Amino acid sequence: MTIRGATSPDDPKFDRSRSYDAVLVVSFGGPEGLEDVMPFLENVTRGRNIPRERLEEVAHHYEHFAGVSPINERNRVLIRALQAELQNHGPRLPVYFGNRNWHPQVADTVRQMGDDGVKRAIVFVTAGFSCNSGCRQYREDVVRAAESVGEGAPEFDKLRVFYNHPRFVQANAENLQRALAQIPDGRRDRARLAFTAHSIPDAMARRSAYEKQLQEACRLVAEAAGVKRWDLVYQSRSGPSHVPWLGPDVLSHLEDLARQGTRDVVVDPIGFISDHIEVLWDLDEEARIKAGELGMNLIRVPTVDTHPEFITMIRELILERVTPNPDRRAVGRYGPNHDICPVDCCLIGGSAGRRVGGSAETDR
Repeated sequence: MTIRGATSPDDPKFDRSRSYDAVLVVSFGGPEGLEDVMPFLENVTRGRNIPRERLEEVAHHYEHFAGVSPINERNRVLIRALQAELQNHGPRLPVYFGNRNWHPQVADTVRQMGDDGVKRAIVFVTAGFSCNSGCRQYREDVVRAAESVGEGAPEFDKLRVFYNHPRFVQANAENLQRALAQIPDGRRDRARLAFTAHSIPDAMARRSAYEKQLQEACRLVAEAAGVKRWDLVYQSRSGPSHVPWLGPDVLSHLEDLARQGTRDVVVDPIGFISDHIEVLWDLDEEARIKAGELGMNLIRVPTVDTHPEFITMIRELILERVTPNPDRRAVGRYGPNHDICPVDCCLIGGSAGRRVGGSAETDR
């Protein structure tokens, strides 16, 4: 499905075309050494009254990787790939990088952009699905950063979420097909596919399209890869035990598959765009160990990361915003998501609580 332009010139769902001076890539951030881990966790949890012992527990996950989260480096690699894509195919815009919780922080980057003379920038957030922690909070981060800079700060417009963009689907499907090829022919048809995404509180999920979008992305990717049987499960659940979060959890799902006699399982972290701590710890460590204990062969699908289709997708999303009456490409049932978020979009919802994740890190 390709949607051309808005349903009318005044459709509030889509923004008018504008010219831009730069692109701002915004992500969660992560520590880049052992000395960064506790200050980073304190940034993540500031104002949330998280016990010190809980922070120390999460810090051990980072210590397993010498205190270095791959998320910043993966974003730098993505930015280099995007810069090359824009240089080669246009629009030729500089790309800046800012994080919510660690250096380079959004406020510092926005100040630098203002000093560089940037007047208006487009924002790409490293999350493809709509929810409070994966969309609204990032928009609010940029707004606060611009307010803190004051006069001279650029204006910003955020790109739409991309869960059903055909290039996002294609990149995921190609990665999935390569993972499936690692299972011997005689067993491949009996292998089970489990897509994973970061769990969020039920109350937050009810105030967003997160579950619906995930289900649709899984369906589209599975169909593109030729897989008929799949499940959507969740990982990295945290918070008080009395607060319900989305499930089932990937580890309990593996136990269910083992009871059904499954020998091979393919785990696809569709909810993440890069292999960072939560993917490496929750899937490559905990899920792989669990599968081994259950006598199962686990194959983990790579995230889209810098897949050429994904990088080209980002450029296409930018072109949408600089082109009058653009082709807004989307596949599946729902069409392209909005450019302009309604005021009540992706609210946190009820008493959802605040998280310190399994690794306190996510692309969302």
